[in-house]
Amino acid sequence: MKGSYSGPRILTGILYFAMAAALVHGQATRVGFYSASCPRAESIVTSTVQSHFRSNPAIAPGLLRMHFHDCFVQGCDGSILIDGPNTEKTAPPNSLLRGYEVINDAKTQIEAVCPGVVSCADILALAARDSVVLTNGASWLVPTGRRDGRVSQASDASNLPGFTESIDSQKRKFAAFGLNTQDLVTLVGGHTIGTSACQFFSYRLYNFTANGPDPSINPSFVSQLQSLCPQNGDGSRRVDLDTGSGGRFDTSFFTNLRNGRGILESDQKLWTDPSTRTIVQRFLGVAGVQPLSFNVEFGRSMVKMSNIGVKTGTNGEIRRVCSAVN
Repeated sequence: MKGSYSGPRILTGILYFAMAAALVHGQATRVGFYSASCPRAESIVTSTVQSHFRSNPAIAPGLLRMHFHDCFVQGCDGSILIDGPNTEKTAPPNSLLRGYEVINDAKTQIEAVCPGVVSCADILALAARDSVVLTNGASWLVPTGRRDGRVSQASDASNLPGFTESIDSQKRKFAAFGLNTQDLVTLVGGHTIGTSACQFFSYRLYNFTANGPDPSINPSFVSQLQSLCPQNGDGSRRVDLDTGSGGRFDTSFFTNLRNGRGILESDQKLWTDPSTRTIVQRFLGVAGVQPLSFNVEFGRSMVKMSNIGVKTGTNGEIRRVCSAVN
């Protein structure tokens, strides 16, 4: 069933174990970090995400985005979860994120059995993986052992890639965290699930150029989007980022880019820019290029991203409540 929990694949699980071990060599994180100190931690996160997903499937893309936005600001330290004026979650790029209640619920349950042991940053990393699995993506092993950050400033969210950004600019932002062009295309492919508000792309549909709409949009798709997002209409209306498959983790997102049906300008540029188009073609299995498995590469890139700026020792803490520093 679409959106049902399919469980880890044994074969890919074995591959991911070797992959994760290689990627986190020399890092502070490791797979099974809580196996002795809080053996139920990962299963509690999984069951909590499943429970919330059943009543609100929109939390899956929300948690995936939240982890990405957390890692690109101060590293993967749970700083996006902190409440207060001028914290990261108040910044414009984060204003529409959803799923905070899922992390808080999982934290409350874990604190009841393992007080002061499991970080909020790790809960978010695990929840992002579980969200992909719930939308029919493949699983991967999540290295854990992060500590929570104490600093959360809205101004730092300017590091996040924007929806109008050029590929060169996106590349620079990813490269600053040790992520290459393939990681960029792969991680943006997470837009295969979730939605965007009309306000973030409707400008492409009207007077984008002197001749009308953004020419990179398939003309037959323009009218469809205009009916969903009329000029001067409700900018908060949500539209699937992956038309026709917004609730399923698959390669349909890349097919839509090839067909000029990308929603965000920054997404469509993955196809129009030659430096990223080849990677999109590899995910689509286009003849003449070496194919790539999106599921495998997504897990690989997520592990890589989740090790950005990991805090250890006195550089971080284990928050008792995810929304407030101790």
